[in-house]
Amino acid sequence: MPAPPRPAHRVAGPALAAARRRPEEPAEHRLPRGPAAPPAPRHGRALRRGTASRRMRPLGPPQPALARPRRGAERSGLAMARSLNSIVAVSQNMGIGKDGRLPWPPLRNEYKYFQRMTSTARVEGKQNAVIMGKKTWFSIPDKNRPLKDRINIVLSRELKETPKGAHYLSKSLDDALALLDSPELKSKVDMVWIVGGTSVYKAAMEKPIHHRLFVTRILKEFESDTFFPEIDHKDYKLLTEYPGVPADIQEENGIQYKFEVYEKTVMAQ
Repeated sequence: MPAPPRPAHRVAGPALAAARRRPEEPAEHRLPRGPAAPPAPRHGRALRRGTASRRMRPLGPPQPALARPRRGAERSGLAMARSLNSIVAVSQNMGIGKDGRLPWPPLRNEYKYFQRMTSTARVEGKQNAVIMGKKTWFSIPDKNRPLKDRINIVLSRELKETPKGAHYLSKSLDDALALLDSPELKSKVDMVWIVGGTSVYKAAMEKPIHHRLFVTRILKEFESDTFFPEIDHKDYKLLTEYPGVPADIQEENGIQYKFEVYEKTVMAQ
């Protein structure tokens, strides 16, 4: 009588994965046998980077994909599969604020654009989230706080309690992204929008994940004390068009402006 098979728990790691995978692999995808066969990979990543992965890759141009999260990425906010969106209005001298207010006179249609872009979810039954620093939150008039139909998250290391009207308080952008990926919010949130200020924009722009910048270019200089970070055009490419974004120059109160969309696509590693 043949000896009984060993318990499954004694086979571990790549050996178990290979044992399960081998019967289902088509012949053309198997590694060659005999003296010329390469040594078995020590882990899954080596297999993906080796010759076999190139043979198994489908024909056609590669498709862009979001970066795969690294080990421990949950603590840095990279575990999310979501992309980020930032929206900002900037003057020709890259100013975004003066004494806690916008440097230019009110632009009603530009504000409506901001409201529409940040509040319109793509998935029915979900809401978008807006993430902002403490100064940005308190620069919003009381009557407009929180930004309605959106989940408002305020970032601050000094505040001990969630500001009145806000939905959540996080110490950093990474903490906010981890919160949005929690069981409480993951199924409720659609798009994630960064709405200010400078340090929050900068942190978002430097993250190695898919990111779109929705920039309103005010075609005039205004005195400012708060500025938008420099856009790295090696990473962020200006799109020629984007759904729902007007392409022509706008004008209100004698001030001209135009809408731009930049995109950073992070390929899978």
